[in-house]
Amino acid sequence: MIADYPVIVIGAGPIGLSAATHLRLRKQNFVVLEAGDAAGATMKQWAHIKLFSPWKYNVDPQARRLLETSRGSSPDGWEMPRETSLPTGGELVDRYLRPLAAHPGLSPSIHYQHRVLNVSRIMAGGQGLDKTRKTDRDRSLFLVRTQTPQGIRDLVGRAVIDASGTWETSNPIGRAGLSAPGESEARALGKITSPLPDPLGADRERFMGKTVLVLGAGHSAANTLIALGRLKQQNENTRILWGLRGAANPVKLYGGAAADQLPARGQLGISLRRLVDAGHITIVEDLAITGIRSRKRIDLESADGRELSVDYVVPATGFRPALGMLSELRLDLDPAVEAPKELGPLIDPEFHSCGTVSAHGESALAHPEQNFYIVGAKSYGRAPTFLMATGYEQVRSVVAHLAGDFKASLAVELRLPETGVCSTGRDGARDEPAGEISRGSLMRTQDNDRCQTAQQTKFGVPTGTLHGFTETQAPN
Repeated sequence: MIADYPVIVIGAGPIGLSAATHLRLRKQNFVVLEAGDAAGATMKQWAHIKLFSPWKYNVDPQARRLLETSRGSSPDGWEMPRETSLPTGGELVDRYLRPLAAHPGLSPSIHYQHRVLNVSRIMAGGQGLDKTRKTDRDRSLFLVRTQTPQGIRDLVGRAVIDASGTWETSNPIGRAGLSAPGESEARALGKITSPLPDPLGADRERFMGKTVLVLGAGHSAANTLIALGRLKQQNENTRILWGLRGAANPVKLYGGAAADQLPARGQLGISLRRLVDAGHITIVEDLAITGIRSRKRIDLESADGRELSVDYVVPATGFRPALGMLSELRLDLDPAVEAPKELGPLIDPEFHSCGTVSAHGESALAHPEQNFYIVGAKSYGRAPTFLMATGYEQVRSVVAHLAGDFKASLAVELRLPETGVCSTGRDGARDEPAGEISRGSLMRTQDNDRCQTAQQTKFGVPTGTLHGFTETQAPN
């Protein structure tokens, strides 16, 4: 019977292990496939980064109950860290994910060093169904092909929950969503770093006294820029450039500030603005990279003819979902952000800058491919606003549906902290966080289905862009 086959979960990060926890509690057979050699392997790559959300938003409530009521692998038991404290990525792995993965109710079902290559469908008798085959598709099984140290291994399941994240598929630094000519060579030489380097730790000597260009306007860029600002205090020869693909927009650069209900997230913007205003960070606007030459330094060409020479580029340009392994499945994705179609309009950053999203679960995440779900950061596609608490509610609903508890699956509820920023239109330069209205006139827009009662403000020259293009020059 199909019901005898397991639910296959891809990824042993926070959302994948949350799915495993809920499957266990509902007495569902499951298997977790993790590409790394331990739970949270991806997060260990940015272990130095402190999250802006406190512990209470980063631990799945059901996983917490499981750990608190069982000794797991620790002879002294597990205790929830102080709920209001802020963990680093490494602390979240060491104090939560790995104890959870070691729990005897989960650990036998987790397979490490199993990298998923493809997901397709087969009949119970073994006959394959590619994407074009419709007959009996909804009664078929999933075939999940993995690469292991022992070679290729195929697993079969009745459902698949893809919680593999997006860390390994960062966006290129070239224009138009494409890699710039010379980009792959620069990455191979280490001139283009990982998206979240450690300027005050492992990468300190690498960056000290160098000229570093940070590309991007999200939280990843902010973390790196602030760390580089502290490095500059130790070595004044360190030069920091902040590259933006468009014009500098204060809200998109600095966020909700004091209006943010997550103080650490608001503080990122406040600290960053101070560094810019003090001249420690130079903003380079409208930087569309069309070519890269790697020499002793890395020389960048922009579409408008400017040239820029730096020692390193930090590509905090966001991520995109790895969809190639799902090419034999029938997916229904938003054409812009590559999230599930119903979810896409709620999180599209071109229209919606709110840090919250309406509670959503199985019905919003479902695809034409029955019993297949993308959850967690990957469910947000190219949108950058995902919070772990969102993923925990996603998998609670999805697992309830797979277990046949449709009432629980539909009863979604989620409370997320506000950013203090809310946008309703394309013109991002008109956004401003509440309590930060210092220029222009205030006007209230009509409510719409993406963000209600938004306040927008028209800005003049935004603070921080006065440094202009002092680090760029026209070609000879």
